[in-house]
Amino acid sequence: MAISAGTKAPDFTLKSKQASGLVDVKLSDNLGKKNTVLLFFPLAFTSVCTKEMCDLTAGLGAYAGLNADVIGVSVDSPFAQEAWAKQEKIGITLASDLNKTTIKAYNVVFPMLAAVGDTAARAAFVIDKSGVVQYSEQTPTPKDLPNFEAIKAALAKLK
Repeated sequence: MAISAGTKAPDFTLKSKQASGLVDVKLSDNLGKKNTVLLFFPLAFTSVCTKEMCDLTAGLGAYAGLNADVIGVSVDSPFAQEAWAKQEKIGITLASDLNKTTIKAYNVVFPMLAAVGDTAARAAFVIDKSGVVQYSEQTPTPKDLPNFEAIKAALAKLK
């Protein structure tokens, strides 16, 4: 069961491959500045994850208009995430939880996905500028997408 709304969001420092090289992605960088939409997804280069991230990229302006930064997290390496993002033209920040510490902290581990190993479950969190979870959703299966209308509604309630 994913951590619930009202919970202080666990901070994290994950790696992301950008044009400038490997950079740190930290939840705490947004505190006091922006709300954060944290999206956990099982694996890069899979059909449902590709649809989710491409749809998000197409609608990224809506999240910026709600003063929100969108971060996608998977257990893929930052290099695999970068190759996937380039191939599919994904424009959101992708962060690597290769060591699975963040999926454990948010309690969104999906055990033995397709018999290949533990991955992130598909989950979404809206975290306000003070670091408190305002929306929490883990989808019933990895094939189900989060409720993006509910995510935007939760963001709209935040200042």
